[in-house]
Formats: sequence, C-alpha cells, structure tokens
Amino acid sequence: MIKWLDFMNPKADWEPKLVGFLCKWCSYAGADLAGTSRKKYPANMRVIKVPCSSRVDSLFILKALRLGFDGILVSGCHPGECHYQTGNYRARRRIAITKRFLEYLGVEPERIQASWVSASEGGKFADVVTEVTKGVKEVGPNRLFAERQGNGTKAKKRG
Repeated sequence: MIKWLDFMNPKADWEPKLVGFLCKWCSYAGADLAGTSRKKYPANMRVIKVPCSSRVDSLFILKALRLGFDGILVSGCHPGECHYQTGNYRARRRIAITKRFLEYLGVEPERIQASWVSASEGGKFADVVTEVTKGVKEVGPNRLFAERQGNGTKAKKRG
C-alpha cells in the first residue's frame, strides 16, 4: 500500500489493546524469560497472572471486552503438564464455549486466543503475542461497546 494514502485509513496507525491471562507456573514464567532474553514482541499486551488457565472465567473475558480491550490471550501449561492435573483441559473447553457464545453475540471469535507455553519457551511466547496481535489487527478495533470513548470512559448518555 502506498504510504501517503495511510492518512485516509483510520486503522493505519491503530494498535490493538490486548490482555493476557497467563498461568503463573508456565506461561507467566515464559513471558518473563522472553523479557529477560530480550525477545522482540509487541508491547501492547497487559498481563494478568492467574494461578491456572482454568481459573479464567468467561466473565473475565466479557469484562475485558466491555472495558475496551481488542483481544484476549489465555495461556497456560501444555496439555497433560498442568500443575493442577486437568486445569488446562477445562480451560480449553471453557474457551471454546466462550468463543461460540461471543460469536452468537456478534463478537469475532478471533479476538479470543489460547496458547500453551511452558516456562522454558520464551521465544514461543514472543511468537504467540506477535501472532495474536497480527490476528486482532486484521479483525480491527473492538466495536462491541461502541458507546465507550477512545480513552475507555463511558460516553455521556443522551436525553
């Protein structure tokens, strides 16, 4: 695309706001390793450390979307390696159900992603964040709650 036409595209300089729910045992440690190893990845993800990926409730995802986040990443231990035995299996089922529910509401399912990153996979974590960011950029800004202003505050009610 020609650079001088970018001013006509409002999404040209738009960067998505992402929230990542990371398992404290594996994915959070992988994110820490990516940072200490100075791996390059987009810095537009806010991280929330959870005890296990199964702790991420569907309401957490809805709340993040309602607050104006454009994409959500839920990341935990590899299947079969969960510190709580079957936590990541429950998380995988919950995320699949939540995606179907959000699709019913009109939210693109590409906004919610799941990944399995171990503590020794800092490079993989950086790759996952990069891919999630690219995917959400293709989908565009979160318009589910369009009455919110750009800074995240509620717009004034009419009438």
